[in-house]
Amino acid sequence: MKNLVLPCLLVIGLAFQSCKNEEKQKEDAAAKADAETVVSTECYQSVYEKDTLALKLNTLKNGKLNGNMIMKVAPSTIRTGEVAGEFHGDTLFVDYTFKDNVNKDKTFKNPMAFLKRDKQLILGNGTMQTTMGVTYLVKDKPIDFERVKYKFDAAECADKK
Repeated sequence: MKNLVLPCLLVIGLAFQSCKNEEKQKEDAAAKADAETVVSTECYQSVYEKDTLALKLNTLKNGKLNGNMIMKVAPSTIRTGEVAGEFHGDTLFVDYTFKDNVNKDKTFKNPMAFLKRDKQLILGNGTMQTTMGVTYLVKDKPIDFERVKYKFDAAECADKK
């Protein structure tokens, strides 16, 4: 009988531990979902010669941003995709994951930097480098926000979703 008590206590202890782990995982998932709740949405548009870019940014409860961008670049390239990133000071760093109308089956991912100045977002030109298939902005090279094509002004959002 004594030999049976120890294994039973061990099994009961493991069962309680398993329940605690499940509760912790549920709490973590709920906290993550809450942090990713959209707090506000802003839309921007940039027109340069025959190019039109539309940007929609959702500010999340955790301070990060996500959204989408459509780049209609003359004469015929249309890039559609999602942005995700966060502000560092007055500069928004995002990754733009997109597909274009030429290579419909291929997904591209580019880093971008926007300077927030007044009510404008200015898309900067920076030095990019690709290492092991990942493209990123080179940290020790400055990003030019003066000689740029695309300056985004606040615009009405087509939909609030």
